[in-house]
Amino acid sequence: MSADRYLETGDARLRYKDEGAGPPLLLIHGWTLDLDMWDPQVEELAVSHRLVRFDRRGFGLSSGQPSLANDVADAQRLCLQLGIERTAVLGMSQGARVALQLASSAPRIISCVILDGPPALTTVASTDIPLGDLREILRTRGIDALREVWRRNPLATLRTTDPRMHELLDRMISRYRGSDLATASLSVPVLVLNGEHDLKTRLRAGQALSRTAPFVEHALISEAGHLPNLDNPHVYNETIRSFLARHPPLEKPQ
Repeated sequence: MSADRYLETGDARLRYKDEGAGPPLLLIHGWTLDLDMWDPQVEELAVSHRLVRFDRRGFGLSSGQPSLANDVADAQRLCLQLGIERTAVLGMSQGARVALQLASSAPRIISCVILDGPPALTTVASTDIPLGDLREILRTRGIDALREVWRRNPLATLRTTDPRMHELLDRMISRYRGSDLATASLSVPVLVLNGEHDLKTRLRAGQALSRTAPFVEHALISEAGHLPNLDNPHVYNETIRSFLARHPPLEKPQ
């Protein structure tokens, strides 16, 4: 393993490592963890890929206050520092939020995304809203069907008989475009990973994400829980290697 290096951001000092050679892969760790979680990946993948990993603010040996927004900016800053113009990105658990936001906010530098054990990645955090079902309706039947189904949901049902209120609600729903449900509005390939024994909530989140668009894949890592890269590193690494081989970093989108 290489020696620790540090990136000074002005308000934080971030530990990172840059190892291996080949197409780059940026690794973003989960909550309570740090860049050392990726040691089993570096051992096997550094022979074919350049692996860049860092301690997010407030984790591991990095200073600063934890912040998902700053994590995204830090990831971009690190790529700039290392001269990386285009990279694949792998985010684990909470780090999946960072990876997805990075791909959304800086699409020119991201070639593909791997989300490992992601939480429900949605702007609406409620079990009253069947987001997975609504995403599937949007994907397979379109926005009009989605609006019709949502209009019958108790959360969009009025008790008043005042026709003005019903017309107002119908008008608003008819303008809803479903863009927040389209997680896979990303224009790059996405691989969602779960350990086969991951939490049921994470498995459901992974399955829901895999239904958002045709270019989103879902893979289960056998004999693994929420930390599949540690439970079964060889299978995990081969799954990643196969995905990256099928989606190399091509030229930046115009």
